Formats: sequence, C-alpha cells, structure tokens
Amino acid sequence: MRIVIAEDNVLLREGLVLLLNSEGHEVVAVAGEGPEVLPALLEHRPDVAVLDVRLPPGFRDEGLRAAIQARKAVPGLPVLVLSQYVEDTYAAELLAGGAEGVGYLLKDRVSRVGEFLDALARVAAGGTALDPEVISQLMASRRDPLRALTPREREVLGLMAQGLDNTTIAAALVITERSVSKHIGAVFAKLGLPPTDSGHRRVLAVLTYLNS
Repeated sequence: MRIVIAEDNVLLREGLVLLLNSEGHEVVAVAGEGPEVLPALLEHRPDVAVLDVRLPPGFRDEGLRAAIQARKAVPGLPVLVLSQYVEDTYAAELLAGGAEGVGYLLKDRVSRVGEFLDALARVAAGGTALDPEVISQLMASRRDPLRALTPREREVLGLMAQGLDNTTIAAALVITERSVSKHIGAVFAKLGLPPTDSGHRRVLAVLTYLNS
C-alpha cells in the first residue's frame, strides 16, 4: 500500500515509517505540520493516510481538518486517525462524509502492532475501524437517547443503521418517501442532533442507535 503519514512526534513518525516499510508498504510522504498534510494527500492520493489530530503550529485539530478536506476533494480517500484525543465535532464530521474507509484509534489503547496493522488494512479496503471509546465520547452527552422514539421511528432508524436510503426504507415499510423523511426529521429532533447537513445528522443518529 502507498501511505501518507502525518505525525509531529519524530520518534513515533519514524517508528511508523520503519514498521510500514518492513511490512512491504511504501510511505510516499510524511508531514510534521498541519499545513503540509492536505497538499501531501492531494498530490499522492495514497491508498491510506495515517494522521494525528493535533499538529503544529496550532496543536488543535489540524490533522483531522485536513482529512475532512481531503475526503471532500477525493471522495472515499481512506483515512486512519491515530491520536491521543477524541475531537468530538470533527470526528463526527469525518464520519458524516461516510464511514467507509475511516478509522479512529486512540494511541494509548492500541496494545498490539498487529491490531494497528489489521485496522490499517481494513480502512484501506474501505472498511471501518473505530475505537469503542471514540463512539462512547461522541454519544456521551445523550442518556437513553432512543426512549423518546415511537416504534415506527425506531424501525426507520434501524433501517438507516443498515445503510438503506430513504427510497429503500419506504419500500421496506410500505410507506411513502415523504413519510420516511418526516420520521427521520422526528428522529433528529428527539435525539437533539444539531441542525447541520443531513448527512452529518444521519451518521450521528446511526451511531446513537448502534451504541444504545
């Protein structure tokens, strides 16, 4: 695989390069600062990118924002976030672009090299690798979130979690697409999801369902 790495810790960055090269992969670019990340991703369009969240100069969310921008420019670009932190807002936005080819692991919770390599391969193949703690923190502010939903709204949310679009949900439940849209709107409202784009809220709703 062709891989781009963005990590400001020199020892960890060089360790990742050595590990991945020894596994037969090709590290095509490394970045140690936030402004370097997006150009490297767009130039090389790697099979997968391994990115830290917080990079110089701001040490805030430079790596994660670069990943979001890159996936908008190159839909489906596989990204594995490897960080000490969970940035709730940007993690949710990264997932809102589609969970395929997305991973988010916490450095302190990766206990085996094989675990990291397996997650990397899964993300590169279009799969998902999310640390349970990431999902937990994304949903931490919502206690018993599904209690307010009607049985029909739960049905609709369950079908959304299966990856079905509104047309397919309508056919499965033998209702109109307009009714499906109304139920989804009610789900968003009852789960207290912010009025951002519908794709973002859809992913958050599904994560709530899977974590309930």
